[in-house]
Amino acid sequence: MFAVVSEINWIAVAVSTVVLAGLGAVYFMFVIPRQYASALGRENAPAPERRTVDGIGPLVCTVVNVLTSGLLFAALRITSVGDALAFGVIVGVGYLAAMTFNIAINPNFPHPLRYGVLNAPYFLVGSVITSLALVLI
Repeated sequence: MFAVVSEINWIAVAVSTVVLAGLGAVYFMFVIPRQYASALGRENAPAPERRTVDGIGPLVCTVVNVLTSGLLFAALRITSVGDALAFGVIVGVGYLAAMTFNIAINPNFPHPLRYGVLNAPYFLVGSVITSLALVLI
C-alpha cells in the first residue's frame, strides 16, 4: 500500500510547504502575536531571542506534515476535490488540532484551551490547503 513514493505530487508538496510557511509567518507574527503571548502567560515578558530552530524547525515540521499527506493521498488514491476536502478536515481536526490541544494540556501552558483555540485553526486551514494543493496541482 505504501509503495507509492514515486506517485507523490512533489510539486504540490513544495507549493503547499511554501504557502503554509508564509501563512504561518503572517498568522503568528502579525495576526495573533499578542494573543499567543497571552496564551503562553508571556504578555508582559520581553520577546525571547530568536534562535535558528525558531525559523527552521517549523519549516521542517511543515515539510514532514505535507509530505505525509502527499504519501497518504497517493496510497489512498485521492483525486477528487470533495475527497481532498474531507481528508483535509479529517486530518486537520482529528490529528493536527487534537494534537495541538493535547500538547497544550500540561502545566507549562497556563492557558491550554486558549493556546489550542489560537493554534488549531492554522493547522486545520493548513491541512485543507495542503489537500487542495495535492489534488489540484
